[in-house]
Amino acid sequence: MELRVEGERAVLGAQGREVDLRSVALAIDLADALQEWARVAAALRRASTEAEAEPEAARMVSQRGRQLAGRVAAAVGTPVTYVDPVTSEPLLVSPPARPPASSRLLRRFLGPGQPSEEPTPWGTGLLVAAFVAVVAVVAMLALATTLATETAGWIAVAAALVVTLGLAPSLWLARKLPVLRWVVLGVAAGVATSWIGVLVIAF
Repeated sequence: MELRVEGERAVLGAQGREVDLRSVALAIDLADALQEWARVAAALRRASTEAEAEPEAARMVSQRGRQLAGRVAAAVGTPVTYVDPVTSEPLLVSPPARPPASSRLLRRFLGPGQPSEEPTPWGTGLLVAAFVAVVAVVAMLALATTLATETAGWIAVAAALVVTLGLAPSLWLARKLPVLRWVVLGVAAGVATSWIGVLVIAF
C-alpha cells in the first residue's frame, strides 16, 4: 500500500489503484489528519514554485507524513510505502510489532510497567491485604501447630523459616505491581505477625 499526495488530497494506493479512505479501517481523526496534512503539503508545493520554501516547514511536513504513514500501517496491519511530498522519495513504513497475546493478558491483569496516573484504591487494597494477612496467619499457625505437636518445636520454626525465605523473592518482585502489591502487603504482614505465634507454639 502506498501513501502519497495528489493535488490537495491524501491518497492511498494498492497495486496501482487508488483506495478510498472510507473503505479502509481508519479512524475518523486519522482520515481528517491525512487530508489536513495533504492540504498543507499542497500549499508548501505552491509556495516552493513561487519562492524559496522554508526548510523548516518542509521538514515538518515530511516528518508529519511519516508519522501518519506509521499510523496508517498500524491501522491496516501492513507496510505502507510513504512518498514524501517534498522530496518525492519513497520510504517503507512497517506497522509496529504487536506483543504476544499472553503478554497483553498479563499486562492487563498486572498493570503497566510504568506508574499509573490513576488514584490509589486504598480502601479496596487494604481490605484485600487484611483478608490475605488473615489467611497467611492461619496457614502459618496451622503448619507450626501440626509440626510442633507431631515432631518437635524446632522443626516448626525451621519450616516457618523455609516458608518465609521461599516467599521473600516473589514478594519482592511483585511489590510494585498495581494489583498484586496488595496481596504482597497482606502476605508480608501475615507472615511477619504469625512469627509471634510460631515462637509461642514452638517454645
